[in-house]
Amino acid sequence: MKSILVIILSGILGTSGMSLVMWLITRSGLANADMIGAVGSIYTRSSENALLPGIIMHFTAGIIFAFLYVVFLSLFSLGSVGAYIGMGAMTGVFHGLVVSFLIVVLVAEHHPIEQFQKAGAEVAVAHLFGHIIYGLIVGAVIGIAGIRFL
Repeated sequence: MKSILVIILSGILGTSGMSLVMWLITRSGLANADMIGAVGSIYTRSSENALLPGIIMHFTAGIIFAFLYVVFLSLFSLGSVGAYIGMGAMTGVFHGLVVSFLIVVLVAEHHPIEQFQKAGAEVAVAHLFGHIIYGLIVGAVIGIAGIRFL
């Protein structure tokens, strides 16, 4: 039971870190990286009431992916917290590349809100960076707690 709670915590912390980074990128004007707004508005078809559904869906996905990260990281004989952080970050790179590709190629083109229909290289890089932060945090929490599934 403790392991499940730690994994849920790692997903919440990782998603919080990722969300903060994405918010800062959006706020700075570097890219429209408002993942919570984009995800929520897919469901609501409006940006006005997208915040709560976006938060719920984003954090739910973050918790689910934390379990997948733990399963994946458990495949390796990682002997230190640093190794977990490094592998978490590398897993975040892969995860971020997949998500960035899907956003640029599939999601933006069919998004119901015009502000999210244009996703170029800057949006892809922002999402890649956000997922690396997610992986770093999940890896750190899992490594510190010593959680392994296999």
